[in-house]
Amino acid sequence: MTRKKALVVRGGWEGHQPVKATELFLPFLESHGYDIRIEESPEVYADSAEMAATDLVLQCVTMSEITGEQASGLSAAVAAGTGLTGWHGGIADSFRASSDYLHLVGGQFATHPGKEPCERRGGEEDNFLPHTVTFTDLGREHPVTAGIEDFELVTEQYWVLHDDLIDVLATTTHPARPWQPWHRPVTSPAVWSRQWGAGRIVVSTPGHSLDVLEHPAVRTVIERGMLWATRTA
Repeated sequence: MTRKKALVVRGGWEGHQPVKATELFLPFLESHGYDIRIEESPEVYADSAEMAATDLVLQCVTMSEITGEQASGLSAAVAAGTGLTGWHGGIADSFRASSDYLHLVGGQFATHPGKEPCERRGGEEDNFLPHTVTFTDLGREHPVTAGIEDFELVTEQYWVLHDDLIDVLATTTHPARPWQPWHRPVTSPAVWSRQWGAGRIVVSTPGHSLDVLEHPAVRTVIERGMLWATRTA
């Protein structure tokens, strides 16, 4: 069996525990025949030879910065067939200042609404809300999400700005609460795939903490997403 090559790129804001989070999935990749290279910055994206030899990029870099050369290198690699996947801020809130990166991924974190002001205590739990991840008709048939039932989480609920090129596999709806400025419920993509040239992209917005990543449904989506996004030719 020909082994696949996975590139794990991690770093950025430490609140998302990029090292521990990505290491949760290394045994899965190894057991499915991937050779793994780990980088602690996006500098490798500018190495065209390395990227051309990479079958899957697993990215976990929240915020941080990327150069134009690095963003172009990643986009070109995906267009040529390299897969790209990740979760939460590690892919949907990366490199905010790079329009080229945002164009590639197709969705960008805007906010995660919080609890009623009187319930907030100043910690990250202020932004942990009970919510449902609901699969779309497409999601109920897609290889990444087929057979997974709608599920509940109590964690950050991402509000995502996105374009129409993404294929939405699951959604989550933000209710209109009296203390919020919006006037009707807003539905955001929670899991999506995207075709970019010959490459495939999969994004899962749940994944703020290790316990969320270990939720059976979240973990299954991420693991299937890695396999599905991997270069197919």
